[in-house]
Amino acid sequence: MDRVHQLFEHYPSQEAVAMLMLRQGISVKDGNAYCGDIKQSDAAVARAAKVDRRVVRSTIERIENTPELLALYSKLKSMLLLSEASPEIGCSSIEVVPTDATMPGIMAGIMDVLYRAGINVRQAVVSDPVDDKDSHLIIVTDGTLPGSVLSAVRSCRGVASIIIK
Repeated sequence: MDRVHQLFEHYPSQEAVAMLMLRQGISVKDGNAYCGDIKQSDAAVARAAKVDRRVVRSTIERIENTPELLALYSKLKSMLLLSEASPEIGCSSIEVVPTDATMPGIMAGIMDVLYRAGINVRQAVVSDPVDDKDSHLIIVTDGTLPGSVLSAVRSCRGVASIIIK
């Protein structure tokens, strides 16, 4: 997302809006912000970004008038994350903190442990794709995870710690 930063570097308030929209999967179509098919008002986005609504309007206009930005923001989609609601749907959720988020194969090792234990994975999401150094892997599984599986996940290559949610 360095390129987004470069394109907004002289407009810090607009950059804050652009980064919020990116993190939340808010797309830009026909001069408006959308979360899925639901149009978002400039005022609502402004409240979330803690800026004036006019900053949101100018950010959307900059995105629409910059082909490189429009190519990105026109394709964004928001996504349901089940981790917070996992107990209510009979699932477990763990957050994996990596030793180095750029190390390849961390997810593969964890998924192998879950597969061998016969655990069904409902969802696996890497959080904060905007900033790799703070990325965490969030995994939602059916049922309760046994302690032996949690220990095996903890001992996987590249795993610094796990947070049970």
